[in-house]
Amino acid sequence: MPTVNVGGKDLPVDEEGYLQDPSLWTKEIAEAFAEKDGIKLTDEHWEIINFLRNYYQEYEIAPAIRVLVKEIKKAFGPEKGNLKYVYKLFPAGPAKQACKFAGLPKPTGCV
Repeated sequence: MPTVNVGGKDLPVDEEGYLQDPSLWTKEIAEAFAEKDGIKLTDEHWEIINFLRNYYQEYEIAPAIRVLVKEIKKAFGPEKGNLKYVYKLFPAGPAKQACKFAGLPKPTGCV
């Protein structure tokens, strides 16, 4: 099983780099994953990451992009609940990249 080293700890990940155990997640892990993708996490990123972690805790599933945008719109309003906004923050695919940073499994239906 592949691993990624963050803060001196080897963490198990799947073949695409998603954390295998969401309970091991820390902000340091999110920052390390983001840095690897060339992204410096801002308050706007954290808002989505924390939203995803809460969503996963409640529903035990990572939302696909359509559901993610719809739920963000409900929670934060139309200025943030749209594809343009979330793609600006997570250009490699908002559902996939944001879930990876949040330490969650790859959303169902994502290629």
